[in-house]
Amino acid sequence: MKTVSLYVDKDTFVHKLEPVTKLWYAFTSVILSFIFPSIWMGLLFLSISVFLSLVARVLKNMVGFVSAVLVVSLTMLVIQGMFYKENATLVFTIGDLKFYKEGLVHATLLIIRIVNMITAFGLLILTTRPSDMVTNLVQKGLSPKLGYILSSVLQIIPQMLSAASTIIDAQRSRGLETEGNFSQKLKAFFALIGPLVLSSLVEARERAVAIEVRGFGATKRPTFVKLIPETRTDRFVKFIMKFVLVIAVVWRVTLWILK
Repeated sequence: MKTVSLYVDKDTFVHKLEPVTKLWYAFTSVILSFIFPSIWMGLLFLSISVFLSLVARVLKNMVGFVSAVLVVSLTMLVIQGMFYKENATLVFTIGDLKFYKEGLVHATLLIIRIVNMITAFGLLILTTRPSDMVTNLVQKGLSPKLGYILSSVLQIIPQMLSAASTIIDAQRSRGLETEGNFSQKLKAFFALIGPLVLSSLVEARERAVAIEVRGFGATKRPTFVKLIPETRTDRFVKFIMKFVLVIAVVWRVTLWILK
């Protein structure tokens, strides 16, 4: 069975980190950007993610992730700039449209949080094989069943995109027009969706047979063909992430109690 993922195979420091270490970084960067309602905190972790993407040589792939939310970000900027409930300071107008400082600042904060989330988890996905991540989590104590669910979630989108591309090429070779006006695109859509759904069902059946053959339902704890090592760097990074996260949560809870 073909395995498809967004993983980019490189020999870099980031790729060699333990998957759980990168997962800790992703969670910490996202949680701290919400705990501290500051643009600078989001920019700090965003800068770190961009730097690590450069080190891992996956920045080009990361740009593709971020560009997917540009339209949503611009829409958010316009809506919040005009209609945010705390708007008071007028910045500029475009015709009858008025944009306020408070709304623009709030929208910028939301956009930075979203982009930070995408880059942090994008770094994890682009530098980690899904199988290694699941294996590492199971080694740390995660249930194999939950590990399989996580592995399926990580692979379902790239697998469906790959299958859709194959089906489109096959339909084009049979003379189907996939470009043109709306009616032609609608016809192409129905020609695509049928084989895609059927192939997904067949693949689900193949997965079920494969995991049963490999003893997925066994009650004993499984052994691993590939062990993911935990280096000193991994332990140090995880310690820093946990320490910073605990301090941030304690600080936030203290402020909430004192109010």
